[in-house]
Amino acid sequence: MRRLSNFENPSKKVLVLGYDEMEAQIIKALVDKKCLVDHTNERVTGKGDYDFVVSFGYKHILTKKIIDTFKCPIFNLHISYLPYNRGAHPNFWSFYENTPSGVTIHLIDYGVDTGPIVCQKYLDFKFDEYTFVETYEVLLKEIEKLFFENLELFLTDNWSVSKQRGVGSFHKVKDLPKNFSGWHSNIKIEIERLNRQGLIYE
Repeated sequence: MRRLSNFENPSKKVLVLGYDEMEAQIIKALVDKKCLVDHTNERVTGKGDYDFVVSFGYKHILTKKIIDTFKCPIFNLHISYLPYNRGAHPNFWSFYENTPSGVTIHLIDYGVDTGPIVCQKYLDFKFDEYTFVETYEVLLKEIEKLFFENLELFLTDNWSVSKQRGVGSFHKVKDLPKNFSGWHSNIKIEIERLNRQGLIYE
């Protein structure tokens, strides 16, 4: 755990899980708003007196015990248009299954990306013009932009939530096919190739 800022009278006390200040701009935005900011990408216990927690690119599961121990809102920045593509590799599955692309900030609950939505944005890619890496970079920029646009609501406790609508979809890490050519492949060409071959998992 690292303390990245410390003000005598901070506007909020925030824990950021996942990406650090070199990988994402949300930490700088919080510091600029005079927040006390702690950061880690290691496993947490849930201890700490925070006003809210932000999870962005965090690789560890937050268990029910940890969520309950925090006793504050935990916002997750997820690069999919929930309820579609919960879980792993949303940037692949949105194109392969032809489901909506977008970004969502939601509250973490006891499920995987199932919590109520705070805000989200739909993105319409012309995927024949992009590689998976390029769309991933766009999604990261858009989720941070969405965070910046709503930061004042988080700081003033004026945010609200809406229930996820519909069944959506969910994928595990192991669901990514073994015959996937890689993230630098052109999306349109790769999806057509996988549709011809079928997905191979072993």
